[in-house]
Amino acid sequence: MKEKFNESSGRGYAPPKRSRVKSFFGGLFTSCLGTILGLAVLVGVGIMIVNAMSPVPPTTKPNSVLKLSLSQAIPELTNNVSQQGGDLESLFKEHIGLSDLCALIDHAKNDDHIKGIYLDMSGVGSGLTTLKTVRKKLTEFKESGKFIVAYGNYYSQRGYYLASVASELYLHPLGAVDFLGFSAQIMYYKGLMDKMGVKFQIYYAGKFKSATEPFRRTDMSDANRKQVRAYVGGAYDLFLKDISESRDIPVAELYKIADNALVRRAEDAEKYKLVDGVRYKDEILDDLRDKLATKEKEKIQVVSLKKYYEINKVNINKYKNADKIAVVYAEGSIVDGQGDQGSIGGDKYASIIRKIRKDDKVKAIVIRVNSGGGSALASDIIWREIEKAKEQGISVVASMGDVAASGGYYISANADRIFAEDNTITGSIGVFGMIPNTRGLMEGKLGLTMDTVKTGKFSSSMSGAGFYEFTEQEGQIIQESIDEIYTVFKTRVSDGRKMSMANVDSIAQGRVWLGTKAKEIGLVDELGGLEEALASAAQFANLTDYRVVSYPKTKSFQESLMESFGGDNEEDATKAQAKLQALINKIPQNALAKELGDFYPIFENFKKINEYKGIQMRMPFEIVVE
Repeated sequence: MKEKFNESSGRGYAPPKRSRVKSFFGGLFTSCLGTILGLAVLVGVGIMIVNAMSPVPPTTKPNSVLKLSLSQAIPELTNNVSQQGGDLESLFKEHIGLSDLCALIDHAKNDDHIKGIYLDMSGVGSGLTTLKTVRKKLTEFKESGKFIVAYGNYYSQRGYYLASVASELYLHPLGAVDFLGFSAQIMYYKGLMDKMGVKFQIYYAGKFKSATEPFRRTDMSDANRKQVRAYVGGAYDLFLKDISESRDIPVAELYKIADNALVRRAEDAEKYKLVDGVRYKDEILDDLRDKLATKEKEKIQVVSLKKYYEINKVNINKYKNADKIAVVYAEGSIVDGQGDQGSIGGDKYASIIRKIRKDDKVKAIVIRVNSGGGSALASDIIWREIEKAKEQGISVVASMGDVAASGGYYISANADRIFAEDNTITGSIGVFGMIPNTRGLMEGKLGLTMDTVKTGKFSSSMSGAGFYEFTEQEGQIIQESIDEIYTVFKTRVSDGRKMSMANVDSIAQGRVWLGTKAKEIGLVDELGGLEEALASAAQFANLTDYRVVSYPKTKSFQESLMESFGGDNEEDATKAQAKLQALINKIPQNALAKELGDFYPIFENFKKINEYKGIQMRMPFEIVVE
């Protein structure tokens, strides 16, 4: 298990003057690149228009296999992802969300044309809680009597966790299975900051609130090490338990295999029953032919997930009653204002909930949270609208995904009932503020100085915060604000969970908890996923039949462009131009990501620190299992 920080800073710089020749060619290149990209987008739009005009709707052919390739991270809601420039293939894809993916697997289970599922294990990009939800659906599919075949050249631990549910699991003869146990690493930036002459002025509440540690320490505090050990060990126990049930291997044996690194070659994976066989892909295809009774020279009928979604997306919501349960998908960082697609803008989500609670047909709300938090102000703006919905008599149920911590827990705390999976990361009830003092860098390294005129002793506390060290009084004012918001946070939890403040204080302190432990200490009510949360919401609202309506309303990139190009006014044309320009602007960032590879998250961490506005409620780190 690896942990990567979301906390970081990036600093702009003034590029050196270029010659006119270089400027000319640079401008020419940018212009050509923009033109090429624009043409590519137009071609894509043209293809979509032709497809839309096609009179023959797509269908699933008899005797087909559904191919699932889940190398990209699965969003909670279809297409609720940030759009990355420079990757046209990705842009023109449907990013199928978790709820739709589960609905499609359910549909395939009862689809006579689908005989089985082929898991293409080229990679897995989602967290363990998301994968656990998919595993549940795949288990139900398998129990219906249909087959699931998984094949890969290499299985990461996340990949193996998903693939272990298959009825048949195979590995390339020269492939490998990463099965060595979880570990946690945190990168600390204080040493680098010291060398650069940058000092972070840090204020926080909660002894476990370790989000700021990389900027004030060079190693884990005892408190942080304690919580990391607890949730890494707990997550590993759940990981082994699920694999044990799927592969019929005792947990103790799985632990022994990992702890002694017994799986070093493909043959070892077969020997210890982690896989059912070591085979080449052509042998797997021959097996599929046999299962489907397909002749040797006949093509195997394979339907991709994207194609299956296109065929069935209008049918996967079976509820047609006028009464509604609104599902609000809150995934990504919680930010002030509107936010971008794939983030949780405080004003945007408040507006969504306000609209929902004014709809007489909405009888209950499920807020599906997959967020490590963010802005304290934005979190409270969302909390307020949830509270207003409850005051109107609308039941609210919270459902937690991979993570619902800090601000993510704040917006869940006042729900009538809270559901989490056993390996959900939650809690982290704490607050922090972090302001960099760059004076050492500016003066000592760059020779830049600054002087100030002010009307009062606190006048430059905010405007000059990046260049001056706070006085003791200024620091005290900031700490008081931190403590006040921390008290508000604990009060929200106390009121929402019907706990005493003393009890909340004992389990808060910024500490992160796994879902199993969170249920024990009262932070969540039940272990379960979105389906269980919907059933609970329906029970609160006395509904037996209803339709599920998802928010925010998302569109694929091509749908947004089609809508813009289809307009006949200046506003639509401006929207189309803005979308293209935003895409062009992201190309250098995408190219840098490809160039830096595994080091790009470090750059992202530093860049994101500039996004922190005001006091934060954030998870201490991003958890990634490889």
